[in-house]
Amino acid sequence: MDWIRNMQRAIDYMEANLDSDLDFAEIAKQAYSSSFHFQRIFSLLTGMTLGEYIRSRRLTMAGTELSMSESKVLDIALKYGYDSPESFAKAFTRFHGISPSAAKEPGARLKSFSRLSIKVILEGGDIMDYRIVNKQPFHVAARVKSFTTKDEVNKTEIPQFWTQCHKDGSIAGLCEMAKKEGPLETGKALLGICDSRCCPDDADRFQYAIGIETDKTSVPKGYSLIEIPELTWAVFKCVGAMPQAVQKMWRRIYSEFFPQSDYEPLQGTDFELYPEGDLNNADYGSEIWISVKKKA
Repeated sequence: MDWIRNMQRAIDYMEANLDSDLDFAEIAKQAYSSSFHFQRIFSLLTGMTLGEYIRSRRLTMAGTELSMSESKVLDIALKYGYDSPESFAKAFTRFHGISPSAAKEPGARLKSFSRLSIKVILEGGDIMDYRIVNKQPFHVAARVKSFTTKDEVNKTEIPQFWTQCHKDGSIAGLCEMAKKEGPLETGKALLGICDSRCCPDDADRFQYAIGIETDKTSVPKGYSLIEIPELTWAVFKCVGAMPQAVQKMWRRIYSEFFPQSDYEPLQGTDFELYPEGDLNNADYGSEIWISVKKKA
């Protein structure tokens, strides 16, 4: 339940400071989280980025103030973080469907985006297959690319990166470097790796890797060799077509598993595991691996 309370504390902080310069790292601190981890989980749970939520709430408040006060459009624009009346008018019109000046007219019809509030709902009967794995350090041959933390990359840019790696032969190259012998918990599956250890709290970019477990000591130009340290992992089974199945499981992990389990995420390394098969098949099986520790 601490995770839920911390998330709500961060939301309350945002709401109390909508008319101030909100710093993503400071918001994350309210949840005792890194900026990268907070933005990522916020997006997974809500379906929107942190920036989108703040922008929608500010435009809602701006509409209310314009319709109920004598404040000037310029003053409202500056109050809610817009550098000019023109940029404010563009965003306001896109959100409300009318201009800021029209919002001051009697009977103006405005839109309202309600604030988030985390509620615990008692539900039962659902089965979540998972296992706890203690895995020794291992190496991954990978293609690595940098992405921004401020956009919704999970549904757009990262899938495009996978498509690119299939087209340019990178995936085929990775498969040739797959580990051939010895214990292999991940099999010869491709891994989509997110490692926030290389993402400082104040950074606005993170690195994502497409890789495969390997026993190689060096990799060709264009590839990277990544060492994953010895960790304890919570491993969740996903069944269903991609990417919907894995996106749904991410939401369930953070809304159902972590709030009531004896484990909490390390906010370090996690990856999605994709065995060979038809990713569009309703019976396709994949996994999510999250590094965890026992709750204090």
